[in-house]
Amino acid sequence: MRIAPPEVLAGRLDRLRRVLIDEALGALVVTSLPNVAYLTGFFASAGVLLVGADGVTLIGDSRYAEPLAARTRDWPVIRQMVLEPGVSFDAAVVSAVEPLAGRRVGFEARHLTVARHHYLSRALAARGWTDELVATDGLVEELRTTKDAWEVARLKDGAARLSEVAKCILPKVLAGRTEADVAAEIETELRRSGFERPAFDTIVASGPNAALPHARAGDRHIGDGELVVVDFGGVLDGYCTDLTRTVVTGRTGTREREVLDRVAEAQHAAFLAVKAGAAPEAVDDAARRHLAGHGLAEAFTHGTGHGLGLEIHEAPRVTRARAGHVEPTLAAGSVLTLEPGAYFPGWGGVRIEDDVLVTEEGAEWLTDVPRTL
Repeated sequence: MRIAPPEVLAGRLDRLRRVLIDEALGALVVTSLPNVAYLTGFFASAGVLLVGADGVTLIGDSRYAEPLAARTRDWPVIRQMVLEPGVSFDAAVVSAVEPLAGRRVGFEARHLTVARHHYLSRALAARGWTDELVATDGLVEELRTTKDAWEVARLKDGAARLSEVAKCILPKVLAGRTEADVAAEIETELRRSGFERPAFDTIVASGPNAALPHARAGDRHIGDGELVVVDFGGVLDGYCTDLTRTVVTGRTGTREREVLDRVAEAQHAAFLAVKAGAAPEAVDDAARRHLAGHGLAEAFTHGTGHGLGLEIHEAPRVTRARAGHVEPTLAAGSVLTLEPGAYFPGWGGVRIEDDVLVTEEGAEWLTDVPRTL
């Protein structure tokens, strides 16, 4: 697994520190594991990061003693703290934060439970702290929305590999096979192509199951002349890619061809709406209006896309406007999916999904697989 080099990580920390200055914060306790990985290159199932104006403390347990030591060797700016036996993460956070008395210290409100917040507040107060921890929302996630050059290279590599997996697997989606059998073959091919793991549970949904956007691959045998939605993704160097195609087994009927063509056209309409400065709602609306023009408005039941990165679903959200919420405009360097669909209970459904990079002038396709099969 490749990890961003120290100079790239240093640039991310510098960006975060500028945000902390704008927010009048002296430090930030980072408990989101994807955010910890983004800022330090430390990928683990447990860990906490304390980012201050003059230092970075990375807390991990003894399972990760060697990776923590390696991070320190490769990037001496990080101070590592390996938990001693019987010491909890929260107790370690209290010890790391205590010297910052008098500064405004933020925490990630989305990722710290109420119970943990109560513990930290009480433990700090017992040590003489008179300041409150300050709730923050999405400070690191907002930085992650715009990918740096190192991240774009990872995502392009992942998208190219995912496209090759699709070209290998999709011709094998045949009548008589079970959905679970096809899903297993996809996940085997992902590993063979260099992915660390699937990005999510692989979807193979045939016949009436194709009308369920998030159906799970089961023991159903794929029938002849059926629509089969195949949705899968992979994680490469920590970064997620995502692709969906809808296959017709056997001869394509008139209705199947019509829906496939309309969904493909809706995806292209959304693609043409993507550019830096565009509102995500406008991209969603471009796909939605095209489907509505062909009587398929009610069949499109989810958003047009979502951001990709260290998580399979992250900002930006490409969906309809929500009352009282304004989604930030798209930024050059964002990577997102475009995945319109049309679903008909009892009959089946179609979804076509690709990954795109937002540029100043428009968008760039990252995945490259024929869209109607």
